[in-house]
Amino acid sequence: MTAPRIAACPRCGASTRLDPQNPWRPFCSERCKLIDLGDWMSGRFALPVTEEHESEGEPDGAQPPQ
Repeated sequence: MTAPRIAACPRCGASTRLDPQNPWRPFCSERCKLIDLGDWMSGRFALPVTEEHESEGEPDGAQPPQ
């Protein structure tokens, strides 16, 4: 039998198991999981997005049909 993988909780840094016996993985607890979710929902965390002004396949300056 292999030893369980242990990692730091992404929220609080506590050691946590990364196996099916931990229902909140990769977090150490339901509390840390919900705090992290709240940060994403409030916009505190966000993925960077670059807006493209041109659609693929359209020549420069072409307007899409309306």
